[in-house]
Amino acid sequence: MNDLSIRNLHVQINGKEILKGFTLDLPKGEVHAIMGPNATGKSTLAYTLMGHPSYIVTEGEVVFKGQNLLALKPDERSRLGIFLAFQYPVAIPGVTVANFLRTAVNARRKAENPEDKGISIPDFRKLMREKMEMLKMDPAFAGRYLNEGFSGGEKKRAEVLQMAVLRPEIAILDETDSGLDIDALRIVSEGVNALRGPELGVLVITHYQRILNYIHPDVVHVMMDGRIVESGGADLALHLEEHGYEWVREKLETGSGA
Repeated sequence: MNDLSIRNLHVQINGKEILKGFTLDLPKGEVHAIMGPNATGKSTLAYTLMGHPSYIVTEGEVVFKGQNLLALKPDERSRLGIFLAFQYPVAIPGVTVANFLRTAVNARRKAENPEDKGISIPDFRKLMREKMEMLKMDPAFAGRYLNEGFSGGEKKRAEVLQMAVLRPEIAILDETDSGLDIDALRIVSEGVNALRGPELGVLVITHYQRILNYIHPDVVHVMMDGRIVESGGADLALHLEEHGYEWVREKLETGSGA
């Protein structure tokens, strides 16, 4: 099974429990969205799945491709096929987008085969050209220092370019819509949609429905108090946009929720 399977996940940070029995299955080939109010644990989930050391798992399991994801280091999780697009990507002055990505590609190849000499410069240039054309990006973008002086939209497009080059099997988008105007949101979403397919599962974490106008989810989940409390189709996101989260809270309080 190549699905990402999360079962009864409990996670603490600084001694405070944030995830409280989180359970989710994300199959390859599907797009799932997680929505919820602030401070409900959405970003905690993203960082936990990628192995951030500040997030302590106290209970539960995460399995991907038959392996215990929680037993792996962040770089091992990446090589297994997990990718995280950050809400706030950091700048790396002096390192171009192209050099960063070629180093990442070579690190993966070296891990798979210690004798690998790395991707040749001509082959890498061809790869970059193909991916940037697919994403409708200016080739000059590759020569800029990673995220230094980038607008919010450019930072998120750089994340999508990394996805395109590294070809993950599960991509987690942690509030990719944060800080984007409508034009930038549309451009970034088009890039994600260009990568959709049967070999990629996508988990979109967001506060708002607007990104889901462009990246259409197969399933929408509502997260509250560190767990999934409601799931449904794309129309659930529209309902949340119109009515907010109070109806979900009321449903939980009356005992009729998930």
